[in-house]
Amino acid sequence: MRHFSPLLVVIGAGQAGLAAAYAARQAGLAPLVYEAGGRPVGSWPRYYDSLTLFSPARHSALPGRPFPGDPDHYPSRDAVVAYLAGYASALDADIRTGCRVEQVRPSPDGGFEVTADGQTVETTMVIAATGAFSRPHRPALPGLDSFTGTVLHTADYRSPQPLAGQRIVVVGGGNSAVQIAIELAEHARVTLATRHELRFMPQHLLGYDLHRWLAWTGLDSARWARPLLTGRTGTPVLDTGSYRAKIATGNPDRRPMFTRLDGDHVVWADGRRERVDVVLLATGYRPGVGYLAGVDGALDGDGLPRHRGGVSLVHPGLGFVGLEWQRSFASATLRGVGADAAHVLGRLLRQSRRPRARRLQVRSA
Repeated sequence: MRHFSPLLVVIGAGQAGLAAAYAARQAGLAPLVYEAGGRPVGSWPRYYDSLTLFSPARHSALPGRPFPGDPDHYPSRDAVVAYLAGYASALDADIRTGCRVEQVRPSPDGGFEVTADGQTVETTMVIAATGAFSRPHRPALPGLDSFTGTVLHTADYRSPQPLAGQRIVVVGGGNSAVQIAIELAEHARVTLATRHELRFMPQHLLGYDLHRWLAWTGLDSARWARPLLTGRTGTPVLDTGSYRAKIATGNPDRRPMFTRLDGDHVVWADGRRERVDVVLLATGYRPGVGYLAGVDGALDGDGLPRHRGGVSLVHPGLGFVGLEWQRSFASATLRGVGADAAHVLGRLLRQSRRPRARRLQVRSA
């Protein structure tokens, strides 16, 4: 059976995939978008309940649709979910939810074969925009695998109530780690374990949110500024002053990274041992692009995309949107995916040998 199919398949319908679909529609293409979840809202419904964006609404919108409400408010998780759902419904794009991409392979004609839910579609271009939530990063901490308490990742965390009264160590010093630790400290005894001192950065400078300054000054994409923003000397934590004040009370407190876990104890850098109930890993994520394993050279030995600016170093027609520091500090955020999507699609179109729609074969896998 033959179907009219687009030149472009976008994998993922979260913020990155929707931005890619928007860029495609602006270019006159009819993208086919696969989304494994039941709604085109990405991973947002699975983040912790109290999450709020670290950027204001005016800097948290996708192209073509402002974020509703006061442009200076900081949207909640549920507000982002509603925004993405509305954005998807306004796109004139074929978004197929509940369709998980199983694999991508090179096709004999130089394009790609994308298999999802038992069907294989041939296409000229693929944009991988599945983000990282499906692949939480679990660092190789000494004793972690044999720890007899509870080990959680922020991907597992929803609210503090189930952990009330417990002794908790949060590993990590970024925005989410600090926000979760402070929330937990209202119900439990909490320590932030980090390799560097916490680095607080003012949320506002001279009356403007820091994200506006980053965009105005070009620091978002300045190579020399990257060490200041990537956490090599501690991950920057945006703060109005309330986080610093709460940590100054001693719950949560911040300590240097422990040397190891031993049974149900943590061994601190000064040699002290302390029993703990929960180790919560606020250690981030890695791109969830395992479906590209069959595209030789697309991923490195750690399963990370090999790319420059979101364009594959090996395969013409293969691109990525939503990777951390893909082109700028904002690349993995609502604020940054739109510009990256337009850049990547433009590069892919220039690479394409046949930049027009075709009738392509859809067959059983």
